Amino acid sequence: MAVRLVITFTAAPGRGADLAVAFRARCEEVTQQEHGCEQYEIFQGVANPDKLILMELWTEQADLDAHAELNKTRPPLSRELFAGVTEREDYVYSKTR
Repeated sequence: MAVRLVITFTAAPGRGADLAVAFRARCEEVTQQEHGCEQYEIFQGVANPDKLILMELWTEQADLDAHAELNKTRPPLSRELFAGVTEREDYVYSKTR
């Protein structure tokens, strides 16, 4: 069963655009190279450009688990770009149309 993740980030004040740029290469890499990745995209808030959402969609839990293991080997994005707490929500994904 497909798994949807919604991860909310708060950028350091005035650094939302920088954080979005930092995520772009990671998003491209994950989308093109990781099995089962159907979506891995960053969205920047319009009303609050320092709030970003990472939307992930994985074909199945095993694909997400493999992604999590691979993430342990990647260099982290610069902590200077982040502020506040990161929130993660996991959903079972079923198409409604």
